[in-house]
Amino acid sequence: MTDHCRRGINTYPPEGHLIATTENRSLISSSGGLQYAAANGKILEGMATLCDSNMNITVDLGGMRGLITREEAALCAEGETVKDIAIITRVGRAVCFKVISLERDEKGQPYALLSRRMAQQECMREKLMCMIPGDITDAKITHLERFGAFADIGCGLVSLMPVDCISVSRISHPRDRFYIGMNIRAIIKSIDYDNGRIYISHRELLGTWLENASAFEAGQTAAGIIRSIEDYGIFVELTPNLAGLAELRDDVTVGQTAAVYIKNIVPDRMKIKLVLVDSYRGELIPRRMKYFLDDGENHIDYWRYSPRGCSKVIETNFME
Repeated sequence: MTDHCRRGINTYPPEGHLIATTENRSLISSSGGLQYAAANGKILEGMATLCDSNMNITVDLGGMRGLITREEAALCAEGETVKDIAIITRVGRAVCFKVISLERDEKGQPYALLSRRMAQQECMREKLMCMIPGDITDAKITHLERFGAFADIGCGLVSLMPVDCISVSRISHPRDRFYIGMNIRAIIKSIDYDNGRIYISHRELLGTWLENASAFEAGQTAAGIIRSIEDYGIFVELTPNLAGLAELRDDVTVGQTAAVYIKNIVPDRMKIKLVLVDSYRGELIPRRMKYFLDDGENHIDYWRYSPRGCSKVIETNFME
């Protein structure tokens, strides 16, 4: 892989990241700036304000109207057409684009002809198809389903994060961890180069068992979230990648916030024994993520969650 290709991994952010930048605001605010962007192939962003009956998107450029036709609204596989839902859900959101040309409408008013498809095509070529499993990228949550979370990993191109890849601590639904529009970090899990599909993960960035457990010690009382009630006990999440086990009680439910006394921490068995002190139903807001990454780290080959010597091994080998 060339150095040029690797440099592309650190560019092409999710949609919405460019719209407020000084350069973007300067270029979209004048015809001269738009002409410069067209000549130099710059990717810009603007707010989609309208979708007409022909599925053409109007983009607010400040002093001029922008137009993205249906054919230029999104990158599609060969032989496919853009679905209506993929177009109308852009309204009210920032969209990326390249400037094709400056035109005049039937009333003589100037407008800019734009292409979101071309911006996505460049992102796919220069970033996503250059990535390898283990690469770390910025992402933005776009949609949540019970089976996983969908995230924009560059120029509106969306990848799936299966629910079991979100965190080590089990959750009943991705909304327990994320919300729509949330900016996160993600790691490339696998790539289907033939179909251009990319799958991402998240749990490997949230720290190992020891890294999470080091924030606690026996004798403390900590806040947690009840994530699961089993025949043998209640699992209480202390951090997104760490849960402990408390004895059964019949007055608690999944999703409650809990105060738990930490009775014992056993690294070689990856166990935290808890005593449930109190629980209540509160409005749960996804926690701000703490990522266990070194400054500038943008790739992981191998991650092991389990402490050395533990009989149960939880790991991810991105080199396989």
